[in-house]
Amino acid sequence: MIRLLRRAPRTGAALAAAVTSLSLLTGASSCGPEGLAGKPRAPRDAIQVWPADARRDVAVNDPLVVRVPDGRLESVRVVRTGEAREQPVPGRVSGDGLSWRPTAKRLAPAAAYRVDAVALDGHGRRTARHTTFRTRVPDERFLAYTAPENRATVGTGMIISLEFNRKVVDRAAVERAVEVTTRPRVDVVGHWFGAERLDLRPETYWKPGTEVTVRLRLRDVEAAPGVHGLQDRSFAFTVGRAQTSVVDAAAHTMEVRRDGDLLATLPVTAGTAKSPTYNGKMVVTEMFETTRMNSRSVGFGGEYDIPDVPHAIRLTSSGTFLHGNYWAGGVFGKSNVSHGCVGLRDVKGGSSRTPAGWFFDRTLVGDVVEVRRSEDRVVAADNGLGGWNLDWAQWRSGSALP
Repeated sequence: MIRLLRRAPRTGAALAAAVTSLSLLTGASSCGPEGLAGKPRAPRDAIQVWPADARRDVAVNDPLVVRVPDGRLESVRVVRTGEAREQPVPGRVSGDGLSWRPTAKRLAPAAAYRVDAVALDGHGRRTARHTTFRTRVPDERFLAYTAPENRATVGTGMIISLEFNRKVVDRAAVERAVEVTTRPRVDVVGHWFGAERLDLRPETYWKPGTEVTVRLRLRDVEAAPGVHGLQDRSFAFTVGRAQTSVVDAAAHTMEVRRDGDLLATLPVTAGTAKSPTYNGKMVVTEMFETTRMNSRSVGFGGEYDIPDVPHAIRLTSSGTFLHGNYWAGGVFGKSNVSHGCVGLRDVKGGSSRTPAGWFFDRTLVGDVVEVRRSEDRVVAADNGLGGWNLDWAQWRSGSALP
């Protein structure tokens, strides 16, 4: 139920990646290229969405609107993600192509929503927007937003993640109410990151083919004085093939291995010495064929605003992506020029025949990408699904259960 932890659908127009830093696994696109002077840039508000991105207290009667000031909306997809299976929200684009509204007049209570829109502006340039929001949960209730999605097939590095909408005081009671069963059997242990997030994983990466079911017996569990759970539901996922990739930031290469065998060594560009890429193990949490990357959304200046970054794969909630790059020229395999992401050669619009397209087509949410020999620190364990950077003793110490 955690939003965005999935591979984006391949519709006629690609959808956008997240531009928010408020939630557990969604964050702004922090990296971007050097030397973008003279490149066309889309207006910051090319696609406007209400409710505002990352709001957590939306009333059920608040309006839901997607709008562009000029040009036309090419595609709009809105889904409710708070159930075992995503529920599309029906709606229609206005006759002039400038706005989209849902058919229903009210939103569902205690629900999470995701909005993906693609538009052409008045100059014919494509831009994408992705936002999320949640409707209000009664003050005396709590619920968990979960990852991965129900019935997903994931990589062997997938970590189960629960984000709660209220601070949990009795962590042991809540953790005890989360049951994980696997086939074949493997021990799975929880680790708390603060009072609102519980991640769970085995000691080592999952074995390919493992079937995992997570049961949330949270209904009426008291997480804090007077605050009781709403949910009694399950979700399940299957572990796919084993693929891991290792980026050597100093050598400007990435080795991709499948079931231990080397598939390819790809030339890359990583973060500069001023804005280096994190070291450590990072887990793919979402994938988009096209995304917008805006430097201002993560505290940089106006260095870049790229509306159509192809083949974007999120690695951290703070905004580290592995993505296609069509603007940097011949830097791949030679130098590091990004603001912290890992770039693979691509073409404008993306192509399956480029290194970025090849890698994107062979990647699952839950795959591990490890960065070595960068000039930055190891990524924090709670930045995205960075829990594999803790050893087993450290991980177990974060459980509320004996």
